[in-house]
Amino acid sequence: MELGITGGEEDGSMSDLFTIAAAFGNLHDVYKPGNVKLSLILLKKHQEYVKEKTGMKSDKPVWLVFHGGSGSLATEISDAVSYGVVKMNVDTDTQWAYWEGIRNFFESKKGYLQTQVGNPEGLDKPNKKAL
Repeated sequence: MELGITGGEEDGSMSDLFTIAAAFGNLHDVYKPGNVKLSLILLKKHQEYVKEKTGMKSDKPVWLVFHGGSGSLATEISDAVSYGVVKMNVDTDTQWAYWEGIRNFFESKKGYLQTQVGNPEGLDKPNKKAL
């Protein structure tokens, strides 16, 4: 569990919010959606406990962080947000989405990315405008 004001270069910003990154079955790394069994109800119970102990009126008295969110189902993410998650770490998903875009671009333009001049349209054709 991480408590406090956590920030840094990981997400390019500093946060001034006191957050709690609680464990509820989530795992760092990435898994096929549905393979990690999250106990999202724990987030709700954490909120209820804090509310009871502090006397705060809000149903979501603490800001929660979802570590290890890559590969989570959309319903799991929605439920986590409904229980007070304000930040979710999806670094692996982001890296793969970025790579997929680069890979798809390269595959679609492969014949134009080998040299500055010469492509499927002719050996003397320039490639700059084809990109």
